[in-house]
Amino acid sequence: MRLAFMGTPDFSVSALRAVLSAGHDVVAVYSQPPRPSGRGKKLKPSPVHAFAEKLNIPVHTPLNFKDLSECQKFKDLDLDVAIVVAYGLILPQEILEAPKFGCLNIHASLLPRWRGAAPIQRAIMAGDSETGVGIMQMEAGLDTGAVVLEKRITIEQNDSAGTLHDKLSLLGAKAIVEVLDNLPYENPRPQNEKGVTYAKKINKDEAHIDWTKPAIHIKNHIHGLSPFPGAWTEVMGERLKIIEVEISDLSGEIGTMVGAPLIIACADKSLSVIRAQRAGKAPMTTAELINGFDLVIGTKFS
Repeated sequence: MRLAFMGTPDFSVSALRAVLSAGHDVVAVYSQPPRPSGRGKKLKPSPVHAFAEKLNIPVHTPLNFKDLSECQKFKDLDLDVAIVVAYGLILPQEILEAPKFGCLNIHASLLPRWRGAAPIQRAIMAGDSETGVGIMQMEAGLDTGAVVLEKRITIEQNDSAGTLHDKLSLLGAKAIVEVLDNLPYENPRPQNEKGVTYAKKINKDEAHIDWTKPAIHIKNHIHGLSPFPGAWTEVMGERLKIIEVEISDLSGEIGTMVGAPLIIACADKSLSVIRAQRAGKAPMTTAELINGFDLVIGTKFS
């Protein structure tokens, strides 16, 4: 099929690679404009942009589609379909309707649960037992289109936003190839408005750990924010990011280290820290952390 691919972050690259491997003709890639990065603030292309350039696929980086000339350029591509994966721009109706089979979106949730910007993080933070990807026929609303194909997976106890991101990226890549092989897809499933939840963008202010919550709540909070932006706590005047934990049956004064090598009491049980990160340091195991940080039973965390 003749198609355009519209995506920006790492999550989207798997789908682009899969579509190309399946033999489809990607005539254009659309991605967010390069952003300043690093100490020198040099412009850095997005992961999708960089991947496409290596394969000599034309890349377009419009700021938006308010310019009629940008819309016309898209229409002139004469597409069978456009694939949209975490692109980051709102597409006007004339763009959505331009390809023969419209625009298909890969969304990382079981729609209508977790429409919006951060479905992977919110699913873990909410303690969901499963999630998946949906291939959705795009329309003007926010993730409201009919679902063409859905794939489900279990959220494992040790999953973080990072591990789940990678699983869903690959799952979405397989799903979009299956859909393309079967276009036009008959009888897409309209979304049930009764089950709608919204995955609002992660706010760095919500990353602070509240040790007065139950252990399972805090575990989900930490894993849902790992690796970025990272849930954090303060100890001995320093901010410490907690990356990975497991629940322990120990109990004690809330927010206090109650066991070795680093077990912190919550409202009910406690959490054993597996990996953490000090300010200005790389992530490390708890054994490495304790080796250079004087944490003892009774140490307070806030």
